[in-house]
Amino acid sequence: MNKNKRYEILSRLRDNNPNPTTELEYETPFQLLIAVLLSAQATDVGVNKATRKLFPAAPTAEDMLALGVEGIKEYIKTIGLFNSKAENAYKTCKILVEQYGGTVPEDRAALEALPGVGRKTANVVLNTAFGWPTIAVDTHIFRVSNRTKLAPGKNVKEVEEKLIKVVPKEFKVDVHHWLILHGRYTCIARKPRCGSCIIEDLCEFKDKTSD
Repeated sequence: MNKNKRYEILSRLRDNNPNPTTELEYETPFQLLIAVLLSAQATDVGVNKATRKLFPAAPTAEDMLALGVEGIKEYIKTIGLFNSKAENAYKTCKILVEQYGGTVPEDRAALEALPGVGRKTANVVLNTAFGWPTIAVDTHIFRVSNRTKLAPGKNVKEVEEKLIKVVPKEFKVDVHHWLILHGRYTCIARKPRCGSCIIEDLCEFKDKTSD
């Protein structure tokens, strides 16, 4: 894909959604971190359903630490892998309180050192909470990048590196959300909605559908 076509794709996505953001519900960087930690192998809808009760009860790291592992479990037991997620959330809160005064560090290495936090989670927090031009490649971004040929790659790390390299600076902060939302609602896995896609004429996917 040439850079002119790539620029047009990103321009259309921006025009369609000038201020994109995550569909996870949160009010602070701490709450975003916990929501993303809980979202592994779960839907944003499912996570939001749990955090609507969890966050009012424990809005800060100190409050969540006070709940204890069993207390956290009671709020998130509708989410997959809730046992290990409760453990990780508790341990993460302990580190945040003891080492960072209850705040979330704006630092990749510090974030990735937290229990249950990998590169993808760190990228989401750095991008969404702090405005870093990071790209957390999930299944949606991986699929859209490969189908459209925007930034094809064999694995998520390769796609992330290509996106960072080829996406113009003016789009870098928001491209993460545009691609996730496009993959979630239009370029879906089994039967992409090509007929209603705003970048269909620019996309290089060979097996396009009529819808």
